[in-house]
Amino acid sequence: MEQIEGRFPVLEALQGSRKLIKLYLLQDGKGETIEKIAHLAETQQVPIQWMDRNQLNHLSEGRVHQGVIAELPDKELVTVEEILAIAAAKNQPPFLLILDGLEDPGNVGSLIRSAAAAGVHGMIMREKRAASFTPGLIKATAGAWEYMPISVVTNISRTLVQLKEAGVWVAGADMDGELIYQTNLKGPLAIVIGAEGQGLSRLVKEKCDFLVSLPMVGGVASLNAAVAGALVIYEALRQRGVYVKS
Repeated sequence: MEQIEGRFPVLEALQGSRKLIKLYLLQDGKGETIEKIAHLAETQQVPIQWMDRNQLNHLSEGRVHQGVIAELPDKELVTVEEILAIAAAKNQPPFLLILDGLEDPGNVGSLIRSAAAAGVHGMIMREKRAASFTPGLIKATAGAWEYMPISVVTNISRTLVQLKEAGVWVAGADMDGELIYQTNLKGPLAIVIGAEGQGLSRLVKEKCDFLVSLPMVGGVASLNAAVAGALVIYEALRQRGVYVKS
């Protein structure tokens, strides 16, 4: 069973395909979003339990509930093949994001949201030594958790080989790489983001087709993993020409 905390993540869950098991609400909670959540839950016949703040704090796993906690079935994970099938069904070249051992829930959640916003077809994560799907991580996606297909694999290096055999080019984000604005990111592409502080693991780095980097012209030597990942994703999106002009 999965626990989701926060107004927007719970609202997105209610509007998604998974039916909630139970909803916990702050008994004196106010606001349009709370009212909408309660209305949708009642319409979907989701049991609601009203609690005081101390009770919600005790139930919360990260004190990030904003007066709203939901229990629902675990998110259904997908296979790498299913992510490729999603791209094929849309008649688009595959566009994937791979996380090589990121452990900070905030970074992972932020990257899930950036990837979903940019139309990434699916995300691949490592099973061990990586962030787990906590309420804090889910809240950091600001609702995108419900829309991003996620595959969890035991070995990222083997998965990269599998993707390359399927015709997908693998680009690793690394300080030693070619400047991203001088690199072709069109076509079937998987972007790999390494762990905080350590970057790409040696084997994963060796399996990448090429490495890309961001220009550092100021007084800092590197960027937060979530920020760097979002910039790479959106440069790839720009090159692919998949965007709407205002």
